[in-house]
Amino acid sequence: MSHIDNLFNQVRSLLQSQAIKLWEEPYYSEDLGSIEASIELLADEFSDKLGIDASRCKCVIVELQDNALRKLAARREFNETGLATFKVRRIDNRNGTTNILDIKCDLNELGSSLQAAIAAKLQLSDANHVKCISAGRIVSPNATLASQQLKNNQQLIVIIGQGDNHNGALHDRINKIKEDVEAVVASQNQLMEMEDQDGNPVFLPPNENRALLTGMGYCEKARSAMHREDYEEALLLLLEADEQFNTCNSKFLESVDNYALINLDIVWCYLCLRNVSQLPDADRRLNICERSCRSYGENYSRLYALKGRGCPERALIMRLQLLQGVVLFHQNRRDAAYERFEAAAAVLSELKVNDEQLLLLVEMGFDVSDARLALRSSSGNVERAVQFIQQRKQQLSDARTQSKAERAMHRRYAKQATKDSDWVNPRSVCTLTEMGFDRRLAAEALKRTENDVPRAVELLQTGSAELGATLPAAESADNVQLAALLQLGFLEPAARAALESTRNNLTQATDFLLKAIQSEEELLQTVERVTKLATTGTDGMASTSQGAVPPASLIDTVLQKAKAEIDAYQAYKRLHADLSGNDQDYLDLPLLQEEQLLAEYRNLLEQ
Repeated sequence: MSHIDNLFNQVRSLLQSQAIKLWEEPYYSEDLGSIEASIELLADEFSDKLGIDASRCKCVIVELQDNALRKLAARREFNETGLATFKVRRIDNRNGTTNILDIKCDLNELGSSLQAAIAAKLQLSDANHVKCISAGRIVSPNATLASQQLKNNQQLIVIIGQGDNHNGALHDRINKIKEDVEAVVASQNQLMEMEDQDGNPVFLPPNENRALLTGMGYCEKARSAMHREDYEEALLLLLEADEQFNTCNSKFLESVDNYALINLDIVWCYLCLRNVSQLPDADRRLNICERSCRSYGENYSRLYALKGRGCPERALIMRLQLLQGVVLFHQNRRDAAYERFEAAAAVLSELKVNDEQLLLLVEMGFDVSDARLALRSSSGNVERAVQFIQQRKQQLSDARTQSKAERAMHRRYAKQATKDSDWVNPRSVCTLTEMGFDRRLAAEALKRTENDVPRAVELLQTGSAELGATLPAAESADNVQLAALLQLGFLEPAARAALESTRNNLTQATDFLLKAIQSEEELLQTVERVTKLATTGTDGMASTSQGAVPPASLIDTVLQKAKAEIDAYQAYKRLHADLSGNDQDYLDLPLLQEEQLLAEYRNLLEQ
């Protein structure tokens, strides 16, 4: 933030506190225009109160008056013609705000019309490269502006994805990332799974699971972009993730850290792009983070009791306090901002890592990120830091080993559930089977009780006979269909189990079998085998010396699905090409930028 922005902030706040309207007399007249004598008197008054040079103060007041008059003119035009005026700020990584434009567009027009108007004003050849952000949401090109709650005189920020980006056109990169994430999440082989920070699996109904995995995929790529200081790409991906998370149950979102982290990262991107036009959205998002942190206890006492005052989560707390201070500063709540900055400075000083100790751990073969987190968690003690890293790896390994049964159960029921109402929590099934109940009966009881374990136990104890009567009778595998699956190259035990599990539904059985394939190599072999069969087989169920040839339609379906899975594996590789692989990467903040911003804003407070 520049010194002149600081002046605008203070003068605007003083005008608001005194309810001064610069567009009315004695400061402005419809006949005479701006009344300079009154403006000069006001500038002298504010100069004394704020300790600002009178001439500078007058320039700020005149600029604020011009802005107010432009808004009034836009309001009149909107009432008379229906054309809304948007104050559009074009921002980028290098220069912050590079253009400020007034763009006019009817609110009944699609978002694509707004994109086209901005592209025309900026002389851009492709309007698709224009990404508009309104109140923390990307403006959709396929919906009307009114339906997206855009209003006259609203401020928008715009990011342009041009081909001069060193990684190629931003627009194309974002689309490719979205395609890859969607392919991975849609994979039958569950290439992405959710875990908590201790390595334990997180199980959710299918729709919420899909939305959260998609959002988390975007977040991972956004965090990679933030490490490169490519905040344009990061912001767009984070806003896409935010949309995915907002389709989920609000109670769940408030109970996990991921949603709070998205909001914290979005505000960080606003700040790094030197954009304060999204201040109300920043305030709202930081409040979400604050609510999430309540689980840490008052003044984070519960967190510190569990992990100590040097825990890695304190880096996120420091960033939150810094950003809260920035928002308060721009609201001209300077005393409150000072308190936040001081709290952030205290945490920052405690989290600083000795460079020599960090280098020593790296030379011992540890990753920089692991080393930094370990040193913060052990108050700079190298020996304890080594123990921390080793214990952390062992903890993750143990959690993943212990949850193998639950994960296998989850895969089994994921194959059967097509909608949330069919979903059964695998952890609950394991709990009930460990209590001695039959697995199929336990699953049916949980489905009926919406995964409420106590109610499911009661149902199993009082109505197990009725539950058993409602379960479909087991069916033997159809020999003709079994022969078809064997011709496709699937092994007999697996093919038989698939047909019996799906009650001889051949299409579902092939889905079942494809989901069971655990490697890209095995998928490639399946594609090769089925492709060969497609070139030699005939339509219908023609007989061969080896058995029945599957219908051409089934061969084509299996081939398409197997190829889609291979595409998903390739997408997974692309997604992880620039990711750290460290599950605690989100906690590894070097805090260099935070330190610089803290110094900058504390200096502004002193002016």
